Amino acid sequence: MLVAALEPASPPLIGQARASDGDSFRMGDIRIRLLGIDAPELAQLCDDAKGQSRPCGRTARDRLAGLLAAASVDCQSDGHDQYGRTLATCSVQGRDLGSIMVSEGLAISSGGYWHEEGEARAEGRGIWAGGFDTPSQWRRDNARPSGLFDWLGSFWR
Repeated sequence: MLVAALEPASPPLIGQARASDGDSFRMGDIRIRLLGIDAPELAQLCDDAKGQSRPCGRTARDRLAGLLAAASVDCQSDGHDQYGRTLATCSVQGRDLGSIMVSEGLAISSGGYWHEEGEARAEGRGIWAGGFDTPSQWRRDNARPSGLFDWLGSFWR
């Protein structure tokens, strides 16, 4: 007879939060990265429908900051990333933050939000209005030479 050992679910993380960028934030001393999305980096620029560069990374951060300011954030954690941030699915007032960010064209889906991304693409919302490098491509093209800076920067992500 096989008996499955069930690990208890992590307790939810609930509290006020402050955005670091378009897909990560701090809740007190806890650094949280939204699971399933990838938003443009803070310094990243994207082209709008007219081909003009816009600060899409800051736009994504500002939208997430506004969502976080609306009410307490409720997160269910699911491990950690390479920077030590808690990976989590989070909501504000019952609304999934990852879904909102991808639906509004402020982030791409990296797992689980494909429907929202398809609608944002089809309607030309946010980054889908013009041209842009995916956040992962932008990070590769703009990598810093020193791992020390990555390590130091991880405290603000």
